Amino acid sequence: MQFVPVLFCLTCRSLSTGSMLCTFHRVYGAVQGSSLSWRGYAALRQCPSTWGLPSLPQCAPLTLSFCSRGGGKGKSRGPEEAEVAFSSVTVTEIRQFLRAKGIPFHDGYSCLQAPSPFSTTTTDPGGHRETRSLFIDKTTGGFVCTESSLEGSWRDLQDCLEVMQREGRQSLGPDVRLEAPDSDRELAERQEDLGEAQRVWDKATAFPELPADTATSVKAAFGMERVTEATLGKLSVRYCQASGSLVFPWFGGRDSGLRGLKLLSVQREGDRLEYTATTLPRAGRYHNLFGLHVLSRKDTALVLTARETDCLAVSCSTGLPCVSLPRGVSCLPPPLLPYLEQFKRITLWLGSDLRAWEASKIFARKLNVKRCYLVRPGEQQPCPLEALAASLNLGKIVRNAVAAGHKSIVSFRQLRDEVFGELANAEQVSGIQWQRFPDLNKLLKGHRKGELTVFTGPTGSGKTTFISEYALDLCIQGVNTLWGSFEINNVRLAKIMLTQFAMQRLDDQLEKYDEWADKFESLPLFFMTFHGQHSIK
Repeated sequence: MQFVPVLFCLTCRSLSTGSMLCTFHRVYGAVQGSSLSWRGYAALRQCPSTWGLPSLPQCAPLTLSFCSRGGGKGKSRGPEEAEVAFSSVTVTEIRQFLRAKGIPFHDGYSCLQAPSPFSTTTTDPGGHRETRSLFIDKTTGGFVCTESSLEGSWRDLQDCLEVMQREGRQSLGPDVRLEAPDSDRELAERQEDLGEAQRVWDKATAFPELPADTATSVKAAFGMERVTEATLGKLSVRYCQASGSLVFPWFGGRDSGLRGLKLLSVQREGDRLEYTATTLPRAGRYHNLFGLHVLSRKDTALVLTARETDCLAVSCSTGLPCVSLPRGVSCLPPPLLPYLEQFKRITLWLGSDLRAWEASKIFARKLNVKRCYLVRPGEQQPCPLEALAASLNLGKIVRNAVAAGHKSIVSFRQLRDEVFGELANAEQVSGIQWQRFPDLNKLLKGHRKGELTVFTGPTGSGKTTFISEYALDLCIQGVNTLWGSFEINNVRLAKIMLTQFAMQRLDDQLEKYDEWADKFESLPLFFMTFHGQHSIK
C-alpha cells in the first residue's frame, strides 16, 4: 500500500473511471467504492453524485493521504477503494489534551494508560475512575478500552471526552457507537462472518475429546508430535474433521467471548510442511492474539511468536506465557499493543529466517526496545516448533535472547520525555543558586547535577577558604555535601567551616560553642575518614 500525501485539497483523475474534482475538509473515515464511513464532520464539494454524500458543514482543512488498493479476492467491490489516512497526532499533543481535561494518565511503554470513559468501574473520592483500562497509542492516538473492548481513533476519543465534559457525565458506558452504522451490505457480511465462525467453532472437537489415535495422527500431520494434549486443551485448540484443519480461537480478552477463528490446514511437500491459514472474520476485519485468554494479570514476561503452532511449542516446553501474532511477521497491528503493555520483558521469537529477524527488530521498536529481547535465527535456534521436535532446550533459548537495544546507545525517542522534563522545569535544571555569591551564579548558572567544577590556584591563595564558603552556602539550602580532603584533616577542616558558619571567632567565646555546634551539626554535611596517602582497602 503506497500513501501519497495531499495537503488541504486534491484535484485528481478518477479512482476508477471518468474524471472528478474534489475538495476535502477534515474527513474522518474511508472512501470505499461508492460509500463513505464517517467519523466526525466532512464536506466534499463537486463529488460524483453516485457517492450520495450529505451536505455537511465545513471544518478546518487537514492534511490527508490517499492510497489505491485492490478490491479483495472473491468479492465484488466495484471500483478501486480509496482510503483516507491522517497524519498521526504527536504524543505531546495527546498529553496536553488529557491534562487540559484533567484526566490522569500513566506513561507506558507504547501507550498512555488512563481511566476509561467507557468503563462501568466506580470512581474514587476524587471523581476519577479507579482502573486504567483505556490505552492510547503514542504514535497514532488510536485507543482501546480493554474492559469494554471498544476501539477507535484519537478523534473519536476527543469527541467522547468533549461530550462527557459538556454534559457533566462521569462515564459514557460501554454501549457507545463510535461511527455511523455500517451499510446494509457491510453489516450483513459482518454478521455472516461472526455466525460462520461460531458454527465452525461449535462443530470442531476439542483435543481431549478426540479418540487417542485420531489425536495422535492429527498432531503428526501438523508436526506437533511433542505438543501435549494438555497444552492443546489449555489453549482451547480444536480440530475440524470436515476440513481437516486445526481451529485456533481468538477471544477478546480473559473474560470475553469468541471474536474470531483461524483455521490452519497443512500439506506435506517432501520434508517440509506447507501451512494454509483462513481467518473468520476475514483478514483486516479483526485482529487478536492467540493465547491472550490464558494470560494472567500478574504475568510480567511474555514470548511472542509468529505462528500458533510455535506458541503451542513454547507453552508446552517452557510453561511461559506466550501469544502469537494474527498475521505472522507481516504486521503488528496497533490495536494489539495495549494487550502487551503489562509485560516488562517481551521475547520475540518469530522464526528462523532473515525476514523473521528483520520483523523482530521492527516490532521491538513498536513495543519499546527497552523491554524487548530477540531470538536470533540459527541452526541451534530454529523456530519453536522445530526446536521442540529437535529436543532443544526452549527455555534456555528464551533466556539467552539478545537485548533489542544496545545498552550504550539510545535514540532521541528514549530521551524525549527527559528533555521535555528539563524544558518544563528550567529553574530546577539550572541548578541551586548560591545565596552568598550572585556573580558566581552568572558564571556557573548554579550548582547543577552531573557537573564537575575544578578550582585551582597556588598555595595560600584561599582555595580551601572559598570552597568551604561555597559548600556551606549550598549545605544550608539542604544540599547533601561530602568532603574528601586529601591534605587537611577533618578536625581542622570542620573548625574552619564552623567559624565561617558562625561568622565569628569562637576560640575566645567558648560559651557559644555548643549553640553554634548544634546548628552546624544539623546540616547535611559529611566527611570522608581518610586524607592524604591512605589505603582504602
